[in-house]
Amino acid sequence: MPDEKKYLKELEGAVNNPNHYNQNGKETIELIKESMTEEEFSGYLRGNVLKYVCRYKHKGMPLKDLMKANWYINRLIEETKDND
Repeated sequence: MPDEKKYLKELEGAVNNPNHYNQNGKETIELIKESMTEEEFSGYLRGNVLKYVCRYKHKGMPLKDLMKANWYINRLIEETKDND
């Protein structure tokens, strides 16, 4: 298993601002949001939280998957604040 603690800073960048999700000046998550209703997007975020939490012990990088789940939880919190 990789030494995730050693690469924590790199993981944070890979989780919070991955280059491959930012093309042509717009992040993919924003394109996804624009294509869905508020309820659908909330479900998308919840589904990703569940996906990363369920697999975190099975892909060899548990910290990375938990950080991704946390990213989606934080996004869901922000969306809920904005929509209430």
